[in-house]
Amino acid sequence: MIILKTPSQINKIEYANKIGSEFLQICWDRLKPGFILTELNELAIKFCEKHKVKPAFYKYGGFPYLVCVSVNEEIVHGFPEDREIKSGDIVSIDFGVNKDGYISDSAFTKIIGKATKQAKKIVRTTEECMYLGIEQARFGNRLFDISKAIQSHAFINDFDVIRDYSGHGVGIFLHEMPKVTNFKSIGVNWQLRVGMVIAIEPMLVCGTYKTSVKPNKWTVLTADGELAAHFEHSVAIMEDGPMILSNKIGGEN
Repeated sequence: MIILKTPSQINKIEYANKIGSEFLQICWDRLKPGFILTELNELAIKFCEKHKVKPAFYKYGGFPYLVCVSVNEEIVHGFPEDREIKSGDIVSIDFGVNKDGYISDSAFTKIIGKATKQAKKIVRTTEECMYLGIEQARFGNRLFDISKAIQSHAFINDFDVIRDYSGHGVGIFLHEMPKVTNFKSIGVNWQLRVGMVIAIEPMLVCGTYKTSVKPNKWTVLTADGELAAHFEHSVAIMEDGPMILSNKIGGEN
């Protein structure tokens, strides 16, 4: 069942996303060579306490941290482990909060220090895919218009998209209907309606779209060890076009 939101609810979801984006900006600013990733979870605990919000990811399905941190070949659901990031790494951060029953969800990938041309290209292309998908998130269009825009731009740039994980409805619950795939799938091609709020989150890979999961049963990896990147915004379908609820994070990659 798709949950259509009222204008008042959308405003509250947007407010939650502004708070979540504030933490993601803190993460962006801290991510430099030599940074230890465990510090991000500690920062998230203090941030949620300060802003009187609940972390949306913590204990969701058993997830043991407040923030998802995925590095290089890790696609999504990575742990903020006791690991020092190095120049050349690409780091994806995914975070959400629950503010008075309204949920935020957004993500970015940052290049750390000097990186290869391929790393720079996949990060840039993934962000471009997200905005091209958002452009199609219009009343009267269908879900696969979003999917096609993302997949086409990925293919043109010699990347592929992950099939096993996707965007989703969001706002009242962390994961709602509909499923928002990054490729033209065989699922229901829902028509987009005013009041829908969806998380659009392309996940691109340099090699195969096939995945594996670490022994921790959470962290999703590229099956071939090639790089992956991930961007996400929460978006409301409005009469006059898509409304991005979460803030753009950081600066130029």
